[in-house]
Amino acid sequence: MLTQEPRKIVSRRDRPAKPPLSRDLIVATALDLLTRDGLSALSLRKVAAALDTGPASLYVYVANLAELHALMLDRALGAVALPAAREDEDEGEGGWRERLTAVLVSYLRVLDDGPGLGQLALSTIAVGPHALRLVETLLNLLLEGGIDPPVAAWAVDLLTLHVAAVAAEQDARRAGGDTFGPVAQAIAAAPAADYPHIHALRAELLSGGEEMPSGGNVRLGWVVDVLINGVLHAPAIPLAPTDAARPPAAPTTQAPITHEESDR
Repeated sequence: MLTQEPRKIVSRRDRPAKPPLSRDLIVATALDLLTRDGLSALSLRKVAAALDTGPASLYVYVANLAELHALMLDRALGAVALPAAREDEDEGEGGWRERLTAVLVSYLRVLDDGPGLGQLALSTIAVGPHALRLVETLLNLLLEGGIDPPVAAWAVDLLTLHVAAVAAEQDARRAGGDTFGPVAQAIAAAPAADYPHIHALRAELLSGGEEMPSGGNVRLGWVVDVLINGVLHAPAIPLAPTDAARPPAAPTTQAPITHEESDR
């Protein structure tokens, strides 16, 4: 007669101890999931599952998914290479432009190195210490170049938005496979009789991907030069009102985000 072996009971105390939950651990775990699954698949529920806890536990550290996105982007921006403070007061224009381009190239490389970061940067505004240091550095370089302060403030948004858009496009291209091949084929096959300008400039339309010695590709360097030249000749922007004179913000009519909505 066969005898049934007694069921082995494993105590929960025998499991490895989990690291204590913290905002840093949540952000690091979310970045790992972003790299693995992409931005569209990221949710508070998945982050909580990866941490072996419930979504409600995360609300002690982050208000919602949007705040987590901002924290993730700020953490990633800590890898952007920022130049040291200027030492030569007589440095010419080329110095600040080269350093500004180098910062933007480093920003693009950081976004490119992490799958999903480009799309995250295009849809999220990070306001943590790393993002603030990046903005402060860009403002310092633009002001060093003699650009009017209000114009410099708007130029930071213009420059970083373009770099984020480039990174997001490359992100989407990697996630969706080779989407550039069909575009190149269509341009190459465009008949001269119907599309004379496309046919004549078919090589130039697809050129500029070569790497520059300073980093980044030739097209990005050209775009940055065009944007900086435009900023140098931009019309004046009126100074914003001071905090004391600034009109109060209009009350929002948007309903508050519930936990159920924000952890999707």
